[in-house]
Amino acid sequence: MDKLKLSVIYYSMTGINYQMAKWAAEAAVKAGAEVRLRKVHELAPEEVVNSNPAWKAQKEAEKDVPEASSDDLDWADAIIFSAPTRFGTLPSQMKQFLDIQGGLWAKGRLTNKVVSAMTSAQNPHGGQEGTVKELYTVMMHWGAIIVPPGYTSDVIFGAGGNPYGTSVTQGQDGRMVEDVKAAVEHQTRRTLEVAGWLKKGRGEG
Repeated sequence: MDKLKLSVIYYSMTGINYQMAKWAAEAAVKAGAEVRLRKVHELAPEEVVNSNPAWKAQKEAEKDVPEASSDDLDWADAIIFSAPTRFGTLPSQMKQFLDIQGGLWAKGRLTNKVVSAMTSAQNPHGGQEGTVKELYTVMMHWGAIIVPPGYTSDVIFGAGGNPYGTSVTQGQDGRMVEDVKAAVEHQTRRTLEVAGWLKKGRGEG
């Protein structure tokens, strides 16, 4: 079978979801997949970004990461999304990226994509579950195959025990307060495993 193709698509304001996305990409490469790491387009005005030192630093840190496009979705066998919560819902940057995929959706190109999602918030009850589930609602409209981590490994509890997708509680100083790398890696391997079953069942590769 040909290599599985995974797109890891993220939005990150201060680096938390950027780090999670990189961990997912690294785990996928280690598992033998072909990987594209992509950021969604920033919608905030440059002067607003530059007025926040952490935000400005993040944009500089990810300057070499290509912006996500419809081709990155079409190309992939599986997709992992990572984005912070904004008032208990998806940030506008990620939502806009999803909203402009009508052309692919209309052609049926998003049907049966294997997808999973991760998120972060400043506190444990900041809308983490709601944000992941909102993204999954979009995936249902796509006809995608959603692969949550569930409680398929004890490492899920190290990241707070969210069965919908790995989620991070971000401390006031911007650091991750849980050890989430193992949970991200497990979620990535599980996503690829299901994508592999599907590809093999279709007789591709």
